[in-house]
Amino acid sequence: MDGGPQPAGCSVPVDSRFRGNDGKAGITPEVASEIAYAKINLALHVRRRRSDGYHDIETIFAFAEHGDVVAAEPGPPRLTLAGPFAPALAGEDPKENLVMRAADGLCALAGTDMPPTIRLDKRLPVAAGIGGGSADAAAVLRLLCREYDVAADDPRVMTLAATLGADVPACVRSVTVRGDGRGDRLESIAADGLSGTPLLLVNPRVALPTGPVFAGWDQVDRGPLAPGDPLGAALAGRNDLEGPAALLHPVIGEVVTLLAAQPGAILARMSGSGATCFALFRSQANRDAADRAIATRRPGWWRLASRLR
Repeated sequence: MDGGPQPAGCSVPVDSRFRGNDGKAGITPEVASEIAYAKINLALHVRRRRSDGYHDIETIFAFAEHGDVVAAEPGPPRLTLAGPFAPALAGEDPKENLVMRAADGLCALAGTDMPPTIRLDKRLPVAAGIGGGSADAAAVLRLLCREYDVAADDPRVMTLAATLGADVPACVRSVTVRGDGRGDRLESIAADGLSGTPLLLVNPRVALPTGPVFAGWDQVDRGPLAPGDPLGAALAGRNDLEGPAALLHPVIGEVVTLLAAQPGAILARMSGSGATCFALFRSQANRDAADRAIATRRPGWWRLASRLR
């Protein structure tokens, strides 16, 4: 949401195999990789604009089982890109991208001054409200913690994550949590019942930068996010950025309405600052039927059928 710039580079293939820690510090010749899980805001309440330019929010973060893939291998410290959405990142300043800032910072914690080559398989749309560069940076932190024998729960890792962007600490954890403040003050919540819930993400192929959406918020505090059960709180809650986003791109309203109308839909809403929208479903069969129905009606829209982690 109030995130940082996106990564840049050139196109190369990415090996998406997974490897656990072999007990040795440092990048091994075998490619190591990690999923950058797509982030979903089940609810997002904007409470006030802060003097530092950020906003105080209350949100429930959840994560899909799918996302981009980051990989690390020995080589010069650089970022290369592949995947269907890699072209959208071309032309960005590589010195400012979150992925390499995460790699540089984690390597400093690990006591090495030689970050590895990072490869990013960009499978999710950019400027889409589902984590983007924040999830990619978080995946790099998890990956390099494993490779350099740094404990993922080391407080220094989460401090580094917070410097990279408001959503990065939640993305490092990539489990259902409540976020307050800028979204980086996290509170564990009981969410066992949500894990495995069928999920459909839909983006009308609209890129929607965070800044203009927050700028369109009417600065009306519509009240706090309810405590307790995350699904109950989400159902009783809202996304205060959905209205401003739909004013910029009215198709967002069409996406949410279409998702909500699908049989078995439990909750349909825009995620983050958009333009990706999501629906939770009672069954995988309901989700898959909705996926087919939307593909037929709007074949140009991007879709991802997944489940909550």
